[in-house]
Amino acid sequence: MTGNIPSTSVAIVGTGFGGLGMAYYLKKAGINSFVIFEKAEDVGGVWRENTYPGAGCDVPSHLYSFSFEHRYPWVYRYGKQAEILAYMRHCASKFGIYPHIRFRQEVSGADFDEQRGLWQIRLASGERHEARILISAVGQLHRPSIPVFPGQAAFRGRSFHSARWDHGYDLKGKSVAVIGSGASAVQFVPEIARQVKELYLFQRSPGWVAPKFEKPFGRLERKLFDTLPFLHDLDRMRIFLITEALGYCYRGHKLAELAVRALAKAQLRLQVKSPQLRGKLTPDFPVGCKRILLTTEWLRTMTRPNVEIVTDSITGFSDSAICTAGAGQYPVDAVIYGTGFAATEFLAPMQIRGLGGQLLSEQWKAGAQAYLGMAVSGFPNLFLLYGPNTNLGSGSIVYMLESQQRYMVKAIRDIARLNLRYLDVREDAQLEFNSWLQLLSRSSTYEGNCQSWYKTAAGVNTNNWVGSQMAYRSRTRKVMLDHYHLIRADAEYPIALAA
Repeated sequence: MTGNIPSTSVAIVGTGFGGLGMAYYLKKAGINSFVIFEKAEDVGGVWRENTYPGAGCDVPSHLYSFSFEHRYPWVYRYGKQAEILAYMRHCASKFGIYPHIRFRQEVSGADFDEQRGLWQIRLASGERHEARILISAVGQLHRPSIPVFPGQAAFRGRSFHSARWDHGYDLKGKSVAVIGSGASAVQFVPEIARQVKELYLFQRSPGWVAPKFEKPFGRLERKLFDTLPFLHDLDRMRIFLITEALGYCYRGHKLAELAVRALAKAQLRLQVKSPQLRGKLTPDFPVGCKRILLTTEWLRTMTRPNVEIVTDSITGFSDSAICTAGAGQYPVDAVIYGTGFAATEFLAPMQIRGLGGQLLSEQWKAGAQAYLGMAVSGFPNLFLLYGPNTNLGSGSIVYMLESQQRYMVKAIRDIARLNLRYLDVREDAQLEFNSWLQLLSRSSTYEGNCQSWYKTAAGVNTNNWVGSQMAYRSRTRKVMLDHYHLIRADAEYPIALAA
């Protein structure tokens, strides 16, 4: 404690899968002096925020769960939003994480005190907090992205982003415009198309659509899982191996990419009979350049008589319509933005200052990068969960997060064992890792000729990991201390193990 400023060994920002899993592994390691700052009133991260109709996960539930709590009695093969949020609340309660959470406490920034080896954390409320270690668990998909169009402010109808769904607005019988055709849109558009009078889908480019066999577990299946819990383990391994195999289609393996493309085209031919409509729904870029859309409902919805795909670019809004370059005007009562998130703006809007007062956002102006996606040179004792180049084209982000969480606990224990004031990744180690990563990325489909949230405006892949899930776990299994500057403390400087 310094003056009236509260102090802790570890501070975590966010209570999604990243923050909750980090808390579990800290407690497992005997580190109980930690606090989690959460800007909202509940845990859940992206699964708390996204409550649009049809919201759910594209990874089967038995893999989209923590390894330390994977025998959960899931109702759906692919978890729905409410069920995933209930699972996260269950984990927070079961593992004693709630007492460490400070709800309604938004972190606005943090400054590193080099002499004392402490992060000075600034909260939006004006309060301050000190921590030896700062861990960001804010993720990549938490800040909605809404494009700007001329006349947008003059539109008198209702408008909202899918991540800020207006549940008080009745869509029944309305004319609705949906801007964007990504992963969120393919879930909510089939739901609302059955209610609205007409739906105009403004599509910049189509995505590859693969089937998703989505249904609840049957009564017999549920009984078998409950009676023979090891079946959870077998199913989890089965799903993991399938996702690892699918990952090859993103990494320059032409046969794998062609196989997934053939599956997507087969579903398109089966569900869309019109050649003209199929043309609008067929991408001109490789599988994986943009996120694959898993659904069996999207293409059917596109054939409904009250749904129209608009491929002309939007030129602006009037007070009651959307105008396009094709001179078309589309009168609508409401506009829903399915335009994703500002995924490449990592840690924003927080302002993080490291050694010498340097701003992390300035260092990342040309694109975010980090060593193993977790540490940034010049920002000591700062670790990132779901940081640059740790997202997946195929697989479970929870698996990736657990690799990172285990690594971070080992690093924190090294700081304590060696009595370090701080640990700072070497710039040459960071550059070597990212040079290797970008070299591999150039041969992947992530850098294909398309616009996606995986890349910056300059076309640099800052979001996706370019190897397998197992390869990432192998790289993060051990903390290579020779890749860090080890700044020793002048006196005994322990990591507190008790709150």
